[in-house]
Amino acid sequence: MTSSVPFDGISMGCDYNPEQWPPSVWREDVTLMREAGVGFVTLGVFSWALLQPEPDRYDFGWFDEVLELLHEGGIAVDMATATAAPPPWLTTAHPEMLPVDAEGRTLWPGSRQSWCPSSPVFREHAVALVEQMARRYGSHPAVRLWHVSNELGCHIGKCWCDVSAAAFRRWLANRYGSIDVLNDAWGTAFWSQHYRSFEEVLPPRITPAVPNPTHELDFARFSSDELLDYYRVERDVLRRLSPDVPVTTNLMVSSHQSEQDYFSWAPELDLIAQDHYLDARLPHPHAEQSFTDDLTRGVAGGGSWLLMESATSAVNWQPFNVAKRPGELLLDSLRHVARGADGIGFFQWRASRAGGEKFHSALVPHAGRDSERFREVVGLGEALRRIGEVAGSPVEADVALLFDWNSWWACDLSSHPSAELRYVDAVHRWHRAVTELGVTADVVHPESDLSRYRLVIVPTLYLSSDATAASLDAYVRGGGQLLVTYFSGIVDESDHIRLGGYPGAFRELLGVRAEEFAPLLPGTTVTLDDGSTADRWTEVLTAPDAEVVARYTDGPLPGTPALTRRAVGDGVAWYLATRLDDAATAALADRLTRDAGVTRLAGAEPGVELVRRGRYLFVLNRGHEPVKVPAHGYDLLTGVNVEGTVDVQAGGAAVVREEGS
Repeated sequence: MTSSVPFDGISMGCDYNPEQWPPSVWREDVTLMREAGVGFVTLGVFSWALLQPEPDRYDFGWFDEVLELLHEGGIAVDMATATAAPPPWLTTAHPEMLPVDAEGRTLWPGSRQSWCPSSPVFREHAVALVEQMARRYGSHPAVRLWHVSNELGCHIGKCWCDVSAAAFRRWLANRYGSIDVLNDAWGTAFWSQHYRSFEEVLPPRITPAVPNPTHELDFARFSSDELLDYYRVERDVLRRLSPDVPVTTNLMVSSHQSEQDYFSWAPELDLIAQDHYLDARLPHPHAEQSFTDDLTRGVAGGGSWLLMESATSAVNWQPFNVAKRPGELLLDSLRHVARGADGIGFFQWRASRAGGEKFHSALVPHAGRDSERFREVVGLGEALRRIGEVAGSPVEADVALLFDWNSWWACDLSSHPSAELRYVDAVHRWHRAVTELGVTADVVHPESDLSRYRLVIVPTLYLSSDATAASLDAYVRGGGQLLVTYFSGIVDESDHIRLGGYPGAFRELLGVRAEEFAPLLPGTTVTLDDGSTADRWTEVLTAPDAEVVARYTDGPLPGTPALTRRAVGDGVAWYLATRLDDAATAALADRLTRDAGVTRLAGAEPGVELVRRGRYLFVLNRGHEPVKVPAHGYDLLTGVNVEGTVDVQAGGAAVVREEGS
């Protein structure tokens, strides 16, 4: 994997779908792209049906024309392999390649991604198209990047058909080696589920009662690996025929997309790219964006990455598709850049006049060039040009927040102590708390090297390996500050309970022991003796080898420890056994970061986000009042020298190249 984005500076780009428009529009498109400052386009994502109109006939003439127009206009191309949506002639001839859901229903053509990831028929036809495209365009000077398929797993991350069942059995045989080992890992002695051979194993289709959780967990792992295997098939063709052009795909790092373990995908990608759309259904959509950006950077190993898709304004797939207010487009884009993006892409160039996403915003809206939205796009292009020197600069962070897709999958399975407990809730809660203090966190895999961080936060890491437990123990003994929150360390990699008391894997390090969970009913709160309140979760906790920092004063467990602290070696390990309210979470984050000596950027507050990327200070003011932030240097956006403080208006931003950096 390389962290270098193959476009100049901080480039603005977009999906370009010329097949939706007559050729007479194409030249105007290139002219307007140059006016807007578009530096790259993603081409060909959904072009299969027109590039291969019949099984034995390809038509690249129109595509050649578009590519040459872009090249003449100085616009680089991220060339998609066009395999995301197979043409109707293929699904009609081979309905066996269609995906099947857990209830046995075939998912029919008529939208996109109507294919089973394990289907050999689909793979054969997809590879044939990729070979044609790679031979034709692999050495074209405009092509800077290859883009496999599109948003793999976004609409069909799992398939339960018989072809997938056979692939799942092969995956299990490779993972476990023998059926006896699988039986032990899956705990099949429960409910008479013992298997005699791998041939008896099916995907976890709909069942009369609660399914086997390790069965479900392994199917999630298989499904992630199977899509990755499909990615490799296309990638290997591209590397063979177009070896000088990097290959990637657009990941979907978000609160709702849990289908792939992107930490396991990262080594297979030449560049990390993601799509992100603000989700108005979330209580803190901008905080969620900051989190996913930091997680994307973690997937990239701390390096730069590419935002392949975002939205200039409203999307089309939420119940209420809220338009962005004036200035939000710039702020949202700069937030991505501040947290490591070296390119900002959008879906799409022109808003479609037909189809399922015709109400999705674009760089050129339905109103056309003469619109406030297009003028704002032109302004964004100019702003990104001005901050181009930021590209390649590292994001500075001395806090790590541990995140694991395996733990997410396992934590959110059914039949757990509380249906309200969800993995990403705790992750987002703690990330937001430190961000609002002016602290940047790296979001990293639990088995990453943690030695350089002053503070490590472990939110609800339900599934934890022995290696993670050993790593955290060594981190604390070496002088690190650690916070572990409720429902962490409960099970091993097979989703087996770690016996002897909770929190299992971390019990000895933390010096605490819980005999039983005591989750709270919805709407119920408890009070701690420090005056804070909490909800959702409590534990029958004792602290045989830890200092009790706070206890419950009411609820089901008055007098029971809720927050503990233990000195270990040269460091300190904290345990939080409940879900604190926002104010108490912020207060504890404040104490932990101060105790750990974490760098905090002065001037941060709710609505004012500060991030340092190399020698550049990003100030993003989503608030309703102007702010003054300490800084010395030169504001790249305004071209004004900054002496002492930078003044940022409500809804505004600054990118200061700091003096002496």
